[in-house]
This record gives sequence, C-alpha cells and structure tokens, in this order.
Amino acid sequence: MPNSSSVSEFLLLAFADTQELQLLHFALFLGIYLAALLGNGLILTAVACDHRLHTPMYFFLLNLALLDLGCISTTLPKAMANALWDTRAISYEGCAAQILFLVFLVVAEYFLLTVMAYDRYVAICKPLHYGSLLGSRACAQMAAAAWGSGFLNAVLHTANTFSLPLCQGNAVDQFFCEIPQILKLSCSGAYLREFGVVVFSISVLFGCSVFIVISYIQILRAVLRMPSEQGRHKAFSTCLPHLAVVSLMVSTGMCSYLKPPSISSPSLDLVVSFLYSVVPPAVNPLIYSMRNQELRDAVRTLVEYAILRRIHP
Repeated sequence: MPNSSSVSEFLLLAFADTQELQLLHFALFLGIYLAALLGNGLILTAVACDHRLHTPMYFFLLNLALLDLGCISTTLPKAMANALWDTRAISYEGCAAQILFLVFLVVAEYFLLTVMAYDRYVAICKPLHYGSLLGSRACAQMAAAAWGSGFLNAVLHTANTFSLPLCQGNAVDQFFCEIPQILKLSCSGAYLREFGVVVFSISVLFGCSVFIVISYIQILRAVLRMPSEQGRHKAFSTCLPHLAVVSLMVSTGMCSYLKPPSISSPSLDLVVSFLYSVVPPAVNPLIYSMRNQELRDAVRTLVEYAILRRIHP
C-alpha cells in the first residue's frame, strides 16, 4: 500500500468529463476571480488613498481585503489551470502549500473578524474611550496577532497532516487540497492525532465566536437605546456587513470540518468548500460597500479620478 513517502502528487476532483464543460468552469472561475481581485483591490486602494478612511475600522477592513485576496488566490488559480489544460494533478509540495496558505489565511481572517467585532463594540458602547483603546499602535498589534495566530495554526496543521502515513491512494475529492480530504487518505486510526489538533483549533475559534456574539448583544442593546434614528442607521450599517461575513464563514467552515462522515458526499463537500473558500472573498467587498456610505463615496471618487485621468492624461 502506498504511504506518504511514495506519493509524489495528488489528483484533484475534476468538475466535468468533457473539455467543453471544463472550459465553462474555467470561464466561471475566471469571472469570480477577477471580480474578487477588482472588489478587494478597490477597497485596498480606497482605504490607502482616502485620508478620511484612515481609522481603525477601515484599517482592519484593509487587512480583511488582503486576506481575502490571498485566500482566493490560493485555490482558484490552480483550479482554473487544471480546467484549462484538462488535468487533475497537483504536486505533493503544491498540495502542502495550498493547505498551509489556506489555513493561515482563513484562520487569520476569523481572528481579524473577532478584532473587528471588538472595534465595533468599543466604537458604539464606549465611544469616549475609542481613541485610547484603539490607537494606531494597538490596532497594528491586534492585526499582527491575527496574522501571527493564523500562521502558527497553519504550520501546526500542515506539519501534522503531512506527517501522517497515506494508505488510501492519492485521489482528493475536492478541487483544492483540504485537510479533511487528506485525512481520508491516511491509514486507519492515524488521523486521530490531527483530529485532536482540529478540535483544539475549533475550541479556540469557538471562543472567538462567543466573544463576537457577546459583543453584538452589547452593541444591539446600545443601538436600541440611541435616541436618533440616523445614529441607529449608521451603527447598523457598519455592524450588519461584519455580522453577515462572520455568519457565512462560521456556518460553512463548521459544516466542512465538523460534519459527520455519514452525511459526507463529493457534491456536498464541493459546495460547502466553495462557500467558505471562494464566496466570502468574492462577496465581502460587495457586502461592505452596499452598507457603508463612506466606503461607497471613496470608491466612487477613486473610479471617477481614474476615468478623468484616462480622458485627460
């Protein structure tokens, strides 16, 4: 039986049996990827260039856009290349790199979303202390902690996963390398060690979820006490997008990593993984721009400036 030392490459899941359908999937992935690049790129540029957006909330949003760009760039380019060239292969090293970067970026994003919940809690519930609690140094430290925690988690999971002996071949039932799919290829019983690491990480992320829920309960109570309807609208416009992003990540991530094997199927795994790895990076810019007037104005100004520069160089 093959083991991890004899596996030099993995075979990813093919979306279709014919070249025509493969090209259709390539076009679909390309459209989603370009939309994610455009949306997150606009947020990055708008926040960097507009001095009105140099606040803690938009600093964290800039970090979120960077993580989203990295996340979708980890999975889709390889899937597009495989669809275009009608192949399924990914090298052993490439598979390990995909898992490393995907876990790093997804976990860092969730820690960052926890920090963003704290930012909204302080802004709405303790506005007089906002400047002292969320100064530039504190914001940089919290963002660095989110990135660092994600990286440490990724190194731990990747090293642990690829130290397991593989006895079930090299066919991965997913369009990118994912820890649950690699564990299916491991020898019977060997996956329990990685399962323990996954449970530990899930426990930490569950603690983040509890913190987010408590923060939003306090935020909701504070917003409902606001006498001004305009103030309530502004508070909801900055909080609801964040809550929508958190809900999407938690529901799809838990479904992907914690669902019982008895209800697992290639089609279900494919949909769930697509929802947590591809959809959030593509729709996050839309979610935040729809509810945030300041960000919409900054993006509009940026686009108008770019158009004028092309007309009048």
